[in-house]
Amino acid sequence: MGAVQPKDLEQYSGLAKRRHGELCRQKRIFNARNRIIGGDIEAWDVQVRDQKIKEATEKARHETFAAEMRQNDKITCILEGRERRDRKNLCKTINDFQQSCQKPETRREFDLSDPLALKKDLAWQSDKDVQNTVSGIQRFMGEDLNFHERKKFQEEQNREWFLQQQREWKDARAAQKCAEDFYMKTRLQFDETAKHLQNLERATRKAVCAAVKEFNKSQATESAERKRLEKKQEQEDNLAEISNLLRGDLLSENPQQAASSFGPHRVVPDRWKGMTREQLEQIRLVQKQQVQEKLRLQGEARQRDMDWDRRRLQGARTTLLFERQQRRQQRDLRRALDCSNLSLAKEQLLQKKHMKEVCINHVTEDYFTQFNTKSR
Repeated sequence: MGAVQPKDLEQYSGLAKRRHGELCRQKRIFNARNRIIGGDIEAWDVQVRDQKIKEATEKARHETFAAEMRQNDKITCILEGRERRDRKNLCKTINDFQQSCQKPETRREFDLSDPLALKKDLAWQSDKDVQNTVSGIQRFMGEDLNFHERKKFQEEQNREWFLQQQREWKDARAAQKCAEDFYMKTRLQFDETAKHLQNLERATRKAVCAAVKEFNKSQATESAERKRLEKKQEQEDNLAEISNLLRGDLLSENPQQAASSFGPHRVVPDRWKGMTREQLEQIRLVQKQQVQEKLRLQGEARQRDMDWDRRRLQGARTTLLFERQQRRQQRDLRRALDCSNLSLAKEQLLQKKHMKEVCINHVTEDYFTQFNTKSR
């Protein structure tokens, strides 16, 4: 092994510098995050500035949405509180009604659990003879000759109760659904009204601020004029009252003295002599007209309900036929798609077999590892 010459050291140091430079260049080129070679720095600065503006706009937009959400939450809390109060009042009303109008004595099955049933019960009359009293020893403990009739009657009664409970349950479900729909519609209306009121409040606040200044200016001048007019009006009212008392018909027999100053439909009780025959006939005529109008409205409502029922049945029948047609079409399309997929699968399988037979030179991983190894 020969000695190391200075020329060899220079050559080795130059080679090391080139290798180090190549590594640094590879880091600058292959690192996509920090690479600036071949890039437009001004365009990147514009993109960064646009991104910051976009973020600020998004932040302002989110803050606006947050303010609206807080306002909506306040309105929701108010509506929920109102709903809880209405529900509480409804429960209280139901409890009061149950305590006052649904006592145990009014139940249909109260006779089965009446504590005074033995005292109210009559003497046993198994052979339908009213002369057989308790002292005649015609009734014994445990004897029940009418068991089958009573059991049949109880079964029939239970069946009627069950049918009635089903009808009441259906009616309650329909009423609950209507109430829920009305509640959702009311909440939407409340939300729209609250939004509209907020807009009106902002516009009104601006108008009020502009009008308050002008109002304050005119308030001083109007105050003096108002006091003068009030004093003058008071004097005129006093003179008119004195004149009316002097010229009035309080003690006269004028039939117009019972007329009230609040309107022609009101009278003074201490002066009124009763209704006339024409007024009574007019009242009866108006009552008859109201009865006829109510009957007419009821008939129109029944006809309208029948029309809606007929339209609902027609719509349901049309929808059912359309759904059946759609199912048949979907079934035909699914069959055609299955046949197409089966034919495509067969063609792909044949193509794979052909490629395996024709292509024998396959690409390995060594072919792909030879790229991006140098910076030049």
